[in-house]
Amino acid sequence: MDIQTGVLCKWTDDSQRFLLEHFETIHNSPSHIYHSALPFCPSSSWLREYYSAELSLQAKVVKGLPAEWGECSRTISLDKKIHAFSYSDNTIALAFLSYDDIITLNAITGNQTAILSGHTEYIKSLTFSSDGTSLVSGSLDRTVKLWDIQTGGVVKTFTGHTNYVWSVSISADCTRIASGSPDDTVRLWDIQTGECHCVITQQNTVDHVRFFPTDPRHLLSISNNKVYQWDANGHQNSPVWDGSHINFSPDGTQLALCDGAVVTVQSSDSRAIVTKFHTTNSDTKHCCFSPDGKLVAVAAGHTAYVWDITGPDPYLTETFIGHTNDITSLAFSSPTSLISASEDNSIKFWQIGASPTTPAETDPSLTSAPIKSITLQATEGITISSDSNGVVKIWDISTGTCKTSFQTPVKDTYCRDVRLIDDRLIIVWHPYEKIYIWDIEKGELLQTVDVPGYEDLWKGNLVDLRISRDGTKVFCLYWRSVHAWSIQTREHLGVVKIESVGSQRSLIVDGSRAWIHHPQSEYQGWDFRTPGSPPIELPNTPAPHLSGPMGQDISHSRIKDIVTGKVVFQLSGRFAKPTAVQCDGCYLAASYSSGEILILDFNHVFPQ
Repeated sequence: MDIQTGVLCKWTDDSQRFLLEHFETIHNSPSHIYHSALPFCPSSSWLREYYSAELSLQAKVVKGLPAEWGECSRTISLDKKIHAFSYSDNTIALAFLSYDDIITLNAITGNQTAILSGHTEYIKSLTFSSDGTSLVSGSLDRTVKLWDIQTGGVVKTFTGHTNYVWSVSISADCTRIASGSPDDTVRLWDIQTGECHCVITQQNTVDHVRFFPTDPRHLLSISNNKVYQWDANGHQNSPVWDGSHINFSPDGTQLALCDGAVVTVQSSDSRAIVTKFHTTNSDTKHCCFSPDGKLVAVAAGHTAYVWDITGPDPYLTETFIGHTNDITSLAFSSPTSLISASEDNSIKFWQIGASPTTPAETDPSLTSAPIKSITLQATEGITISSDSNGVVKIWDISTGTCKTSFQTPVKDTYCRDVRLIDDRLIIVWHPYEKIYIWDIEKGELLQTVDVPGYEDLWKGNLVDLRISRDGTKVFCLYWRSVHAWSIQTREHLGVVKIESVGSQRSLIVDGSRAWIHHPQSEYQGWDFRTPGSPPIELPNTPAPHLSGPMGQDISHSRIKDIVTGKVVFQLSGRFAKPTAVQCDGCYLAASYSSGEILILDFNHVFPQ
């Protein structure tokens, strides 16, 4: 390969990944490419090097970017819980919990292409026909429907089940549909006539049905973690064996069977074991073969695993981490790309064999559960994160490395703040309304302080809480009030009544002063300087360091020039929805459900 060919390949690879990861930004707002896409190219990216002059004018990414393109090329975030998923030829079909329509998406762009309406209850199962022109759905309305993908219309409705339809499958020759139900039956339907020509009665709920891909006269069903094989006349053809999920290779010669943490690949004809491997999670829920039959992908909990089964000993080639809830479905879109649908309301596209990430990102100290809070202490050169497992980490802003990490007893909580003051780590969390003070050198709990007066407040209506920079006070934002307490004396410093606020408001504190930050970048502030006296209302102008997004549950993150009000930067793409953000005018720190921390340097954007 000569130099020019190498350059061309590098350009092609970089451009493809760039388009995949930042499609929404490029499609919706091309003018933001320099602001919201190119700055997030990996440090070794050819595009980043080529556009270095343009990027030098934008915010500098200090930490948060891998050296190479990562495994997850893009994420489609949805506002509903995914209940059923199917993929065929760049088309994704989705059904949602408590939603009786089916939507289809273009898998390349993520854009919605159609809404299929006809069911009267939400859909439990979806599957495309082998040629991708038809879709079969099973619903809680006890019906099975066959859809024409081109027109979006219902071709036929199949009725007869006396309970929900849990699973559906369509034969490779598109002549039969199989459906399974909690009415303890498998029903076989003739597509041409719409009639049910066979009812197979089982002893328990039928959770899963699947036709053999090369023989429409045979199918498998799973009931109570037992696998049964049937012919088209309802005769059982083989002994029963254990399993909770099953899938066939594209050529139909092999099948993969999930049973707890064990995945077994067998010959479809003889049932001879081809290979067997184990996952670290006993809750395997889905498996599928790659189009060339060389790989098997398995979903277990939040994680997807890919195994190479071509040799005598299978080996794990990929571990895809990034979902924050259980993965419910997997599908290969090519031999080197995998799609996962999760209960975290997202679909992720994974690149198999992607370039390795930087050592910092593969360091075990960086592996994290969903991050619940981020605290920026830029003057000390650190930011502090805390995750849903109670792990608190202190990060060096200049290098992006984790300086220290330790476990606290805080798990599955929210509205938490952490601050490092004179080697004491002060942690506040909800719903227990306690203040915990840690000695980070010894890793010991020094003091526990109850926040007094909580019983008199509206339980469950806490929106945000923050510790003052000097570590002497804690401020709580409720739906209709802001309270302040002294950490040392436990004295209630004051309260202000406010109009009802939504969850998108956040609390910003500086010494004895506290502001409410509204989504429209409006501020209300008070000074709680004198205990026992009413707090003093502050002018509706924030201090210079309050120039960007703050707080928890930020749905969008824009950085504005507070003098002109102009948006100068916006997070987008994979970084568009952080769980918590802080910005002090010099730096922005954002945390994510994936466990990532992003830090941006804005010193040249907001001159002090």
